[in-house]
Order: sequence, then structure tokens, then C-alpha cells
Amino acid sequence: MAEFRLPKNSRIKEGKTFKAADGAKQVKRFKVYRYDPDSGETPRMDTYEVDMDKCGPMVLDALLKIKNEVDATLTLRRSCREGICGSCAMNIDGTNTLACTKACSDIKGDAKIYPLPHMPVVKDLVPDLTNFYAQYASIKPWIRTQSAPPDRERLQSKEEREKLDGLYECILCACCSTSCPSYWWNSDRYLGPAILLQAYRWIADSRDEATGERLDDLEDPFKLYRCHTIMNCTRTCPKGLNPAKAIAEIKQLLVTRGQ
Repeated sequence: MAEFRLPKNSRIKEGKTFKAADGAKQVKRFKVYRYDPDSGETPRMDTYEVDMDKCGPMVLDALLKIKNEVDATLTLRRSCREGICGSCAMNIDGTNTLACTKACSDIKGDAKIYPLPHMPVVKDLVPDLTNFYAQYASIKPWIRTQSAPPDRERLQSKEEREKLDGLYECILCACCSTSCPSYWWNSDRYLGPAILLQAYRWIADSRDEATGERLDDLEDPFKLYRCHTIMNCTRTCPKGLNPAKAIAEIKQLLVTRGQ
């Protein structure tokens, strides 16, 4: 019989448990992924008991309370705490979302917290987004024009501006891309839902004059067509956007152009 072994560090072991202070009444347990690649140790799940009577309502509040008062070695990203910057994106209770907008009360039982899936881990809850940002840069996310600069700003009609609704709100948190199986297996070549939504944002912008070049760059078996409309991206987006629809719009433009 053949025997197969999981890759090194793929087994997560049980870690330390940090008890809540005596007398705490409303206690919630947070099981948090801990991993330091430089240590050579296997990833572990540490358990923290948090007194919710002395903690803010969001998961990020609990994580910051843990870091500030219990275990200063816990590593995570955060910035705005308002669902705007996307820094605190992580997998919470099985769903990619923002820790600052995820209420602890929405999680039944223990809260299990991991970094965004299928991404290299820098440490603990911090994923390495180097490839993700390089892909974003590759679509040239700015207005590209060939005409002479106007004497004033480039204007849009109200109808033209409305075409950007549902696109410009993307905060590049990577929740959608890291929920996509196609991106898990082909992230070296498939741009993923977040970047393709951003690409369509500039294609749809009436002020941009490089639509043909942008479509040429995307007409590739891997960059665009690895999308199989699984819809994980749309279901998990913390901003309520629809990357799958944006990808479909790009495909439709390519079909229409080829007729």
C-alpha cells in the first residue's frame, strides 16, 4: 500500500491556552493561527479566553486586546478599523473577511482565526501579498490617455460616472482572490477576481483611452479565462461587490470586439 506524507509544516498542532482573568463572566474563546517560518516550528493554534465585557464588539478589538494585554508576540495587520484599508483581512470562522467589521457576536462557539488561505505566511495572521500587488501593478491602474491634456479636468456625465459604481469601492483586501480555487492553483498566471475587477474599473472609465490595449493584455488563457464562475469571490467580498460580474463583462467585451 502506498503511503503519502503531508508537506512539512502542513499539520497544525495544539498550542498554548491563555485563560481569562478570574471573575470574568462573558468569556469567548479565540483560537488563533500562530506560525513563524523563521523558527522552523510547526504551526499551532493558540487559544485565548477574552472577557467580552471589557472588549470591543469586533474581532479586531479582541485581537488587539490579546496583543496588548495577553500576548505581545501575536502578529497581525490593521490600520483604519473602519473597513476602508483592507489591512485586517483574514479567515474568520471559515470565511475571508475584515476583522474590523466582523462582529464577535456573529460567531457561534469558539472563533477560529487564520490568515488568508493559500498565501505564503510572513508570520501568524500576516500573508505575503507581494505577488498580489505585482499583479495589480501589471494592469496599470491609472487613467491612460493618448490625446493632448485638456485645459481642465476630464469630465464625465452622471451616467458615465455611475458605470464605476460597484468597482471603485474595491479596497484590495484580497478576500475574494484568496477564496477562489482557480487562484489557489494558478496564482502565478491567473490574475484573480480582485485584480480583474480593478482592470474592468479602468476599462469602464469613460476618461480612459487605452481600452483596446487593456483588453489585449487580458486576452489570455490564464490571465482571464481561468475564472470558472464559482462565485466564491462575490459571496465573500466584505464590501458587497461582484467581481464575477466584472469578469463576465470583460469576457463579453472581448467577444463583442471579435465579432
